[in-house]
Amino acid sequence: MSENTLNTSQLKELIKTAIVEILQEQKEVFTDIIVEAMEDIALAKAIEEGETTEPVSREAIFKILSQQP
Repeated sequence: MSENTLNTSQLKELIKTAIVEILQEQKEVFTDIIVEAMEDIALAKAIEEGETTEPVSREAIFKILSQQP
């Protein structure tokens, strides 16, 4: 029986190749994950900012929203 051995650099190269192939084949999945993470970060920042600003009435918010095209 032949013995297969890999040194550290060979293993590292194989892992890099596998990751690149996965990223290329599943591009949409990774794009969705990145977009969702960015949206979560933006929401968290908006919540933090909202905690330090003055409260706004519900009517004022709906008035602004109704002016949008």
